Amino acid sequence: MSNSGSNLDRLRRNNLATVLRIVHRSRAASRAQITAATGLYRSTVAALVAELAALGLVVEGEPEATNRVGRPSPRVHPHPGVVALAVNPELDAVTIGVVGLGALVEHRVRHPVSSAVTPEDTVEIVRDVVQDLRGGPLADRRIAGIGAAVPGLVRAGDGLVRLAPHLGWTDAPIAQMLGDALGVPAMAENDASLGALAEHLFGVGRDVDDLVYLNGGASGIGGGVIAGGRPLRGVGGYAGEFGHNRPGVPDSAHRVSLTGSLEDEVSRARLLAVAGLEAADEPTLERALLESRDESVVAEELDRQRRILSTALSNAANVLNPSLIVLGGFLATLLASDPEKLAELVAEQTLPPTAEQLQLRAAELAEDRLLIGAAELVFAPLLGDPVLASRLAP
Repeated sequence: MSNSGSNLDRLRRNNLATVLRIVHRSRAASRAQITAATGLYRSTVAALVAELAALGLVVEGEPEATNRVGRPSPRVHPHPGVVALAVNPELDAVTIGVVGLGALVEHRVRHPVSSAVTPEDTVEIVRDVVQDLRGGPLADRRIAGIGAAVPGLVRAGDGLVRLAPHLGWTDAPIAQMLGDALGVPAMAENDASLGALAEHLFGVGRDVDDLVYLNGGASGIGGGVIAGGRPLRGVGGYAGEFGHNRPGVPDSAHRVSLTGSLEDEVSRARLLAVAGLEAADEPTLERALLESRDESVVAEELDRQRRILSTALSNAANVLNPSLIVLGGFLATLLASDPEKLAELVAEQTLPPTAEQLQLRAAELAEDRLLIGAAELVFAPLLGDPVLASRLAP
């Protein structure tokens, strides 16, 4: 009995996945570029693009003007009809985003909260926001699922939040709860791990095989690692918890917490206090700090946090030997306030050969990074097998 038919079908689906990933990650590619990237025949690429278009995953647009002789190649774009929902619960807000293929954050709702939300609170907020969006940004869209970027330890495989200490969650099945409430596939993962993935695929770490990402948010500091081009997750999916490490503080005058942990010493709450703010989103806090009239107080706190952060970054560099360290959230503001000084402090504490190729950069995706990362959880099955698009409900 021959299995050539099933083998051909498997090959076709693999090729569909390859083409869709190229379009998704490049956000648009000509047929000629796809042909060059895949090594497939032009006629094969044309047929694959046509099938992806029939599945509602891509659309073809006008070709780019070129000086080359011959018929110009049509541009292939992600179809705007398929979206992922992304959610990021935090101490000060629950943020919900509508994210299209190509990592396009089309709509964002920041729902402020006055205290830590429970899993039940989160689901209720998300359900209400999504209901409101169905008459607008979600009208006539196919929802591939919902992804949650959670500031805590999230178990690989089932999205169970084992521990989110700042939110007060323990063994919270947030993925299952969101899926049951919205009737769509749901996934969850650590927020910083998703930030690392987003920056690796679409941001400043694009095409960088070895990077460390640190995320500074209302709940503290988390991290993610890309090693050899792949996320480093650890046995349970909990790798990257840099915030709970205790970097040495050479000058005792710089230490302000009892624990000495990174996230207690390098703190968004302390930056809000010196900026004279009770709450703020990331751009507002950065503007307040960098444009503060009370320069001496702000500068002193920025300098203190920068010095302690530099020790944590040098520890990460010495252990993991990345070529790039990416800083997101309020950590990006510490970098922006004096990038040369932070780089100098890190280099001083890093082994010279390790420091030679090391760069420090702010997250390029800014506020979108966690939403894009959460959407990647949702899109992953579709990018692995585009035929699944036929099952998406309108």
